[in-house]
Amino acid sequence: MKKWIAFWNILLKDMRTYYLKPPNISWGIIFPLAWTGMFLIRSGSGLDSIPALLPGLMAISILFGTTSMMAVTVTFEKKNSSFDRLLLAPISFDLLMLAKTSGAIFFGIINAIIPILLASLITDIHVASWPLLILAVFLIATVSTFLGLFIAIAVKEVFEAQTFSNFFRFPMIFLCGLFIPVAKLPIFLRPLSYILPLTYGVDIMQGLIRGGNVMPIPLAFAVLTAFCILIFVLNKHFIKKRWIT
Repeated sequence: MKKWIAFWNILLKDMRTYYLKPPNISWGIIFPLAWTGMFLIRSGSGLDSIPALLPGLMAISILFGTTSMMAVTVTFEKKNSSFDRLLLAPISFDLLMLAKTSGAIFFGIINAIIPILLASLITDIHVASWPLLILAVFLIATVSTFLGLFIAIAVKEVFEAQTFSNFFRFPMIFLCGLFIPVAKLPIFLRPLSYILPLTYGVDIMQGLIRGGNVMPIPLAFAVLTAFCILIFVLNKHFIKKRWIT
């Protein structure tokens, strides 16, 4: 019980301290919301194009929200040596890492809800399976958070983390099938698309929202889960190497 009390308090502290930091508001909230509003209002094909746009809008909202959160949280923790104090908490290192990332995952899930709500006000949205869509959103938020943590580990300042994140975020907008199908990319770019985890999450949501998935949904879920585990393990390794030993 004490372990979960510590987990909950770490999560609440991060939510109170970091959610309303200026970089988080600009990159994590305003930017995805502006993209969502722009695409939904100015969709060239009318209301029929909204289901095709929605998976990409949800993915970009999750991606920018989670990576911005980790850029703020981790870099401030490093500068203030707060993470060193957290190592004294009576919980395992794995649980500590989950506590530090759970806030960003929750933040990403909330960000994904905004495009759905806006789209539902404009047209009817039909989802093949809401539980599977929720699971896909959770996994996308998780893998994006772990990617954000991976980037933030390597830098010292918030602006460095945000800038470095953009080298990954903006290419992923075009390479992961958010708005341009992977099949329409130049053939030499397609292998790069399939080594990016967001490609699999977007494909799942495309299949559930408009039946446009390329690969089997169970396979995409399996690959996305494997990415979550792999990046989490890498984060643990580099944190222990850089911050502890």
